[in-house]
Amino acid sequence: MSRPAILLTNDDGIESVGFRALYDALSEFADVTAVAPKTDQSAVGRKMSSDAVVVEHELGYALEGTPADCTVAGLEALCPDVDMVVSGVNKGANIGAYVLGRSGTVSAAVEAAFFDVPAIALSMYVPPGGDVPWHEKANDPRDFREATRAASYLVKHAEPAGVFDQCDYLNVNAPMRDPSEGPADMQVTYPSEMYDMTADFENGTVRLQDRVWERMQSGDIPDPEGTDRRAVVDGYVSVSPLTAPHTTHHHEALDALAETYID
Repeated sequence: MSRPAILLTNDDGIESVGFRALYDALSEFADVTAVAPKTDQSAVGRKMSSDAVVVEHELGYALEGTPADCTVAGLEALCPDVDMVVSGVNKGANIGAYVLGRSGTVSAAVEAAFFDVPAIALSMYVPPGGDVPWHEKANDPRDFREATRAASYLVKHAEPAGVFDQCDYLNVNAPMRDPSEGPADMQVTYPSEMYDMTADFENGTVRLQDRVWERMQSGDIPDPEGTDRRAVVDGYVSVSPLTAPHTTHHHEALDALAETYID
């Protein structure tokens, strides 16, 4: 069996620990070309550039651009003959429907879908709590073992199993687990619809806050079973099969408005 060709990107930047961990894991059975942002591009969504400077890197290519830039540049110019796009491992979960459009990690996978190339977005949930802030945790490639294990399994088996016949990309969130706990089980999920953004205006400044993360830290997680957030907090690898194009439905009320527009 031939080795699959993988375009690997992310939004944390090509030098991030999670990116290198995933590159090394996939390289054990696939031909991997990195096309990733030169610097951290977290939460830029599907922002696109008109020009993106390319710098050669030991793993492939570093772009002075966004994750979506990397997908387009890779598939159109730098490594066009790949079998799959993999984006990650993002340090921090990308869970919930409202996060999908913001995430650079997920957006790189969405961009691939418009090229009809299967894609996997991969993130790792770093639990809050303790004396160390979550963003200062997961500094060793071994911390990402659960995420890289899930990625390797899905890259090997998802397409032959026909998974991408029914979805465009997979949004995968793995828990950060202690090695003594053993591997996590996998659950097929759908994005949580919980939303708790707030804004406070004071002294000429609006402070925006995503209170979902605060609620998670306190253990207040009302998401039902079957959602991505519930699964990953409970210690499972969450896999959400998603489609990229926006859906549209026949809408009688809008049809009526269109018919009377000129009148």
